[in-house]
Amino acid sequence: MKTNRYTVLVSGMLIQFCAGIIYMWSVFKDPVAQHLSWTAESAAFTSSIMLAAFVLGIIVGGRVQDKIGPQKVTAAGSILISLGMILTSFVTAAAPSLIYLTYGILAGFGVGCVYTCTVSTIQKWFPDKRGFATGMIVSAFGFSLVVFAPLAKIMLSSLGVQSTFLIFGGAFLVICLICSLFIKTPPAADTAGKATGKAIFGRQFNTLEMLKTKQFYLIAGSMFFLLPAYFIINPLLMTLGVEKGLSEELALLGVMITGIASASGRLLISWLSDKTGRKTAIICIGFLTVAAACLMIVANGVFFLICIALIAFAFGGSSGVFAALTTDYYGTKSAGLNFGCVMVAFALSSLLSPLVAGAISSGGYTASFILAAATAAISILLTAALKPPAAKDSPDTVK
Repeated sequence: MKTNRYTVLVSGMLIQFCAGIIYMWSVFKDPVAQHLSWTAESAAFTSSIMLAAFVLGIIVGGRVQDKIGPQKVTAAGSILISLGMILTSFVTAAAPSLIYLTYGILAGFGVGCVYTCTVSTIQKWFPDKRGFATGMIVSAFGFSLVVFAPLAKIMLSSLGVQSTFLIFGGAFLVICLICSLFIKTPPAADTAGKATGKAIFGRQFNTLEMLKTKQFYLIAGSMFFLLPAYFIINPLLMTLGVEKGLSEELALLGVMITGIASASGRLLISWLSDKTGRKTAIICIGFLTVAAACLMIVANGVFFLICIALIAFAFGGSSGVFAALTTDYYGTKSAGLNFGCVMVAFALSSLLSPLVAGAISSGGYTASFILAAATAAISILLTAALKPPAAKDSPDTVK
């Protein structure tokens, strides 16, 4: 029976919607720390481990799915996510650091696997609407926070930590395994007449070939320098909000607004990039980030929330556009591993940006805002320098 590509899209969105809960550690952190008699600092470190495992999952999952297909890897990743959540429910105060393994490594690695498989697969089904399809997939990942954050708060307070993780783990196992059955590579006939699975510039690049082109380093560098604004400001949102004149209730609302803005950016900017081109979209994201970061210096009250929303919107948009840009330049054949290599820049930016900002912001946050604007400006310059790999050239001679 012929598979409808919109069935694949909806299935991928449901998987991403479930997988997005891994980014909700800020919601789980305090209840888990209290439940396990654990320090808040130790519990917070789970997020860093999860992020590292997430990127590793993208790289390994992308490599494996390029070899054996996305269906099996998506199913395996779904099992790891659910297993990580379920095992987290059994962690006790006798060994609280086991959460680093269960939630951080197992679940984080599983999310990376399903993330790369669904993104790269849907680009093959929608070669004519690559930005739109990628945006739909990654926006589901972003909207997960908006839906599950309030639900998790209710469950944690009424059911407790153990039952909450058990319920989420069991539900995700059923939903994601069923949906993974539809995550498969399209037959050649399904893309005929729409567009080619090759890069839009005429050839396929494997990962080794990609790494020999300067365009890869420009793309990765652009991502690395574009994202610090979000990584610096987002962890401080509640603290900054209160300092900028918001009540605690409005500061908490700002967290929800950030989630909505990020998810909206993932969808809208990716879709618009089909019309404007990826370079133009990334440059616009860069200018938006520069402006919002500079305005943060003087913003107060509701205006501060607007600036935060703009930064989150730009951050979300980058998630879809960079994935589509990588496939545009290097083709779909090795899309999973290729984008995984680009995502190393994401991981490095998320880890280094807060450290650098913390080192220069002992007297206030103005220096951090200036740093965020400056790095986004560098991203604009790197993106402007991008030229597509030449189809007629070998990777060793691409200029």
